[in-house]
Parts: sequence; structure tokens; C-alpha cells
Amino acid sequence: MLDGRRIWFVGIGGAGLSAYATVAADWGATVGGWDRVETTYLERLRHHAIVVAPEPVVPDGWEVVVSTAFAQKVPGRSRAEFLAELVSLRQSIVVAGAHGKTTTSGMIAYVLDRLGRDPAFAIGGEVHQLGGNARGGSGWFVVEGDESDRTIELLRPQIAIVLNVELDHHSEFASLADLRRLFDEWIARVPNVIRAEELEPVDFELALPGEHNRVNAAAAVAALEHAGVPRSEAEPVIASFAGAGRRFELRGKAGGVPVYDDYAHHPAEIAATLRAARELAPRRVLVLFQPHLYSRTQHLAREFGRALAEADVVAVAEVYPAREEPLPGVSGKLIVDAVAEARPGARVAWMPRAVDGARWLAAQAREGDVVLTIGAGDVDAAAPLILEALA
Repeated sequence: MLDGRRIWFVGIGGAGLSAYATVAADWGATVGGWDRVETTYLERLRHHAIVVAPEPVVPDGWEVVVSTAFAQKVPGRSRAEFLAELVSLRQSIVVAGAHGKTTTSGMIAYVLDRLGRDPAFAIGGEVHQLGGNARGGSGWFVVEGDESDRTIELLRPQIAIVLNVELDHHSEFASLADLRRLFDEWIARVPNVIRAEELEPVDFELALPGEHNRVNAAAAVAALEHAGVPRSEAEPVIASFAGAGRRFELRGKAGGVPVYDDYAHHPAEIAATLRAARELAPRRVLVLFQPHLYSRTQHLAREFGRALAEADVVAVAEVYPAREEPLPGVSGKLIVDAVAEARPGARVAWMPRAVDGARWLAAQAREGDVVLTIGAGDVDAAAPLILEALA
């Protein structure tokens, strides 16, 4: 479908562009790219025989696709425009919403794969049972949509899932009404729409804990029915889905304490993750949280505090800036104060460096506790430090 095309991805190391590059290569294009940092996705791309340049070059005569992070610096097609092209080439299922996209799209692709239907997929996280975050199969194309830069408004799938609509990207949307308008205009152009809020959670046992995952599974089953997979075939397979990387991922156990890592970076996601942790019936739940983005921290500090106050012990690290510049007076300390306000006397610590938070949390942990590292930045690197300290 893309035979003869040469496509260069600027920002190829991210979850999104690495997936699109993999699909493009599988569909016949010659693919290469560059990123400013080394990521886990780059190693997989190299194994896929995709060239990753060490310098920020763009070869002459190649099409250029640019990630959101480089959109104002490098000329080329946006990732939204390129993904829209990929979606137009196949029967597609797009999963959208503020939370649960990676897990739900992973569930759908996993079922199609295990039932021999050879899906293509582009997912925003590693799905170990599928061998990665992307593939260019011959069947349905399963896509994790993204509202953070309004990418989804260009996508025209046959099936759309809307898991939830919550304001999470304050630098992009003026209000919740603005965000809802985006979703309403998008789904008006999609023939089959599944709204998770209208579904009952599945009532069969999943490998993944949490009520939110039972809702995700219900949405996945509904979408698969629209794609021609009977519920009786889909449900037993979904039950064995083990999740995606950094989605309540067990990183190890030491001293009788399991350590999980989760990508949650919105108060609702944190609350759902903590509820899932409670289903494990621990003695206590201990959390190291790294806020993501200054704008999000500024607008949602109190909500973060209320969500984290449900843990027994909390350490908060400094904000992971990602694409943003610091804002005056905005730091992780705002969330520490919010936790203390939500639950006076809470055991909460301000640990600007995640490494210090890891050591402090490990010192608090006792056999029977559960420890969580939470956030969309690089807080996942703290999990091995916690396990080492617990050993």
C-alpha cells in the first residue's frame, strides 16, 4: 500500500511515531528517522531494519512526518495527517478518550491476533503479548487515538470507541466544553460509535484488576462485535490479556513487597489505579508520584491531592516537564500540600528527585504492602531502585 515511498520521521523515538513508522515499513515504505533522545522504542525499530540517524538530518527527496514535539521546528506533515492516511487505507477501529486507550486498543488487537485475524495496530505502549506497540498486519487496523493535539479530528475509522471525556490537556483546550465539541464533531463522522459510559462492566474474571479495566473490556468486546467477532469468541481471549507496559505493570517483588508501575498522569487515572491496587488486599498502598507537565499540575493540583490521599504513604517528585517550560510557583510541592489538605496527618513527603523518593518509600515499606510508581515521565526508572532497596 505504501510501496515505493520513502518516509522520514522526526521524533521517531516516541510511542506514536515509532508505531506509525513500524506500520509504514510493514506496508511497504522505506522508513527512517531521528530523535533527540534514546528510547526503548528505537531498539525495536532498529531490529525492524528501520534506519535511526544519530544526527538531526532530513535526507533529500524523502517525505517528512513530524511529531508534535518538533512541529514548530521542522517542516513536514503532522503525525495527525499521516495517521489519517494510514487509517484511510484499512478498515479501522480507533480508541479515544482521556484514560484507558492503550489497554483497550491492546485488548482489541490481542483478540484479533489470537483468533488468527492478523490485525494491524498502532498502540501508545508496549504490549508484550503482541511483541511490541505496532504491526502492519492484513486485517483490521486498531489505533489508539489522541486528543492531546486534536489528532483524532482527522481520523475516519469504521468503528470508534469513546472511553471517557475529561479535560487533561490544558494548554490545548480552553475548557471541557471545547474538548466535548471536538469529540462530538469527530464521532458524527464515524458510522459505528461505542460509548463506554453506556456499557456495563464485564462480569467475567480478567487478568487485570480494577473496575476501569472491566469497563475497558466491555468496550473492547462491543467494538469486536461490530468488527465481526462474536462475543462468545472474544470474551475468553480478553480474559487472558495481561496488559500493556506501564499499565499496572508488575516490575518485581522483594521483601514480600510487590512493586507495580503505572502510566497514570491524571487524577481520575490515579484514583482508578489505587482502587485496582486495593483489590490485591494489601496491608498498605505506598505511592511514588511524578507529576507530568507544569500546566496540568497547575490546574489539577487539588484533584491530584484528593486522589493520592487514598494511598497510605505518598512521595511526590518534581514535575516532569516534557514539552513545557517551567511556570512560576508551580512544582510538585503543590500536590504535597494538596494531599495534606485532603487528609490532614497523611504520611506524605516532598522528594524533588525521584531517586530520593524511591529510597524513602522503600524504607517505609513492610511485608504485605504494595508499592506503586506512578506518572507519565521517567518515574518508571525508580521501580528497580525500590526493588534493590527492598531486597
